[in-house]
Amino acid sequence: MSRILLFTGKGGVGKTTAAAATAVLAARAGLKTLVVSTDTAHSLADTLGVTAGSEPGEVAPGLYLHQVDTQRALERQWGELRDYTRGLFTELGLDEVTAEEITVLPGAEEVIALLELREHARGGLWDVMVVDCAPTAETLRLLALPEALDWHVNRLLPAGRRLLRTLAPLIRRVARVSVPEDRVVGAGERLHRGLLEVRELLTGPGAAVRLVLTPEAVVLAEARRTLTSLSLYGYRVDAVIANRVFPAGGADPWRRRWVRAQAGHLAEIERSFAPLPLHTVPYLDAEPVGPDALAAVGRAMYGEADPFAPPTAAPPLRVTPEGELLLALPLAERGEVNLARKGDELIVDVGSWRRVLALPAALARRPVRDAVLREGFLQVRFESGGSDD
Repeated sequence: MSRILLFTGKGGVGKTTAAAATAVLAARAGLKTLVVSTDTAHSLADTLGVTAGSEPGEVAPGLYLHQVDTQRALERQWGELRDYTRGLFTELGLDEVTAEEITVLPGAEEVIALLELREHARGGLWDVMVVDCAPTAETLRLLALPEALDWHVNRLLPAGRRLLRTLAPLIRRVARVSVPEDRVVGAGERLHRGLLEVRELLTGPGAAVRLVLTPEAVVLAEARRTLTSLSLYGYRVDAVIANRVFPAGGADPWRRRWVRAQAGHLAEIERSFAPLPLHTVPYLDAEPVGPDALAAVGRAMYGEADPFAPPTAAPPLRVTPEGELLLALPLAERGEVNLARKGDELIVDVGSWRRVLALPAALARRPVRDAVLREGFLQVRFESGGSDD
């Protein structure tokens, strides 16, 4: 099984450097390694000091870089959907160039990168796959997408197919626009299945997220929220990386103030994220570019720790033998968590993030007895029988 490591953090904290350094270490440890980016900035190639092609290419012994060609992958994955949408806009009077621009969907590049990652995982060629993700807000929206899309598709698609077949002649006659054919709807279904497979891959036992931050108050606050939100959606976090840490010593008063401020933040990071391991990277005197410089960063970052050991933590969501549902919500505050029950689903709100959980069959018809947030877990207990409204 491939080890999949995703790196994310607030923009500008050095997540691309941390991801690239980890990938270089993996390759130099004899692990066949693929590094790919879901960040539209595509700075991985610059960090590695290479030019990327549209297909995975070896940029150092055992290390392969894939900078996804969005247009080519988009045609392969969503070709029917794009052709239909482009044709529809043309029928509505938009010129061909405008229709082409509109059909470049927001977020498509990040989604395509994840679908390409799924293809690589299917091939079984890689020992380690390292993913340089977008900044945290975009990453959270991206990782929440498969489950949210699944919820809507399961409710709308079967009825939508029947309605389209019934209304197609009327729509063509009255609105004078084309109705999507079964092959177009089928392309949407393939996309839906592909994203579910991506979610299964990234929440599986071989995958984990690593949070990259700098020892600053604002960055720490965002990282704390990110840990909670990733757990809400079922993604494991197996380490925290503190970048640009000033080394102690020196007579410069400016530097001493930074060292004192960072020491306080580092202590807070350890308290906040325990028992997750905290890896630190010193503030370097030059930008690390190229495999040799990145290997030095990786050695400083991980020390004697094994960066590629499989995660040992339990999955964030599980059901105990006693029928209690446990959802890990580390660092969540009691006042920001809300729970509602509708049919066979639980709706969990944490701050501005929401997850709709389809309950397993053993719990789906049992009313909720009580729920409590305790020691970083939302614990939901159910009655022995009956059903909720």
